[in-house]
Amino acid sequence: MSADPRPLIGEPLALDLLNTRWMQDGVAQDLLTGTDGLAVWLRANALDGRFDADEPTLRHVLHARDALRRAVDEKITEGVDAVLGHGRIRATLTPEGPGEVPEFEDPAWGPAWLAARNYLELLTTAPDRIRGCAHEACVLHFFDTSRNGTRRWCSMAACGNRAKASRHYARTREA
Repeated sequence: MSADPRPLIGEPLALDLLNTRWMQDGVAQDLLTGTDGLAVWLRANALDGRFDADEPTLRHVLHARDALRRAVDEKITEGVDAVLGHGRIRATLTPEGPGEVPEFEDPAWGPAWLAARNYLELLTTAPDRIRGCAHEACVLHFFDTSRNGTRRWCSMAACGNRAKASRHYARTREA
């Protein structure tokens, strides 16, 4: 298995799926060009033991990624709702207490459905904390967990530093 090449990992599942597309040196990158990349994404999100990295799952995950992008960037929600139609939550009661179990009409929809469901959870928690990176050349998304909710960059070390350097260069050039 290959390593995860993405510059931003560890975001909530819905945003992590969006972040399977990124820019590197001005060139668009896409982790999900095949089942090998899907396997990397499933492993990064601890879904590899539950779901197969096969063509049907890849097709559904790509559908969910496009739907999530439209929902996050353009506020068009029908695609996410359509993905959610492929699964449901079943309430359970176990000796440990109440619980919920996701069920899917087809297991290949599992990762896509879980990402769409996670987006609903983020909207319920703090919809204003779902953000795109403020750097004009970056396409990554993050869930702002900063105390005061003012995070602007996917990464201060990468995009934040580039923006600061660019502003500094512009100021010194004017002077």
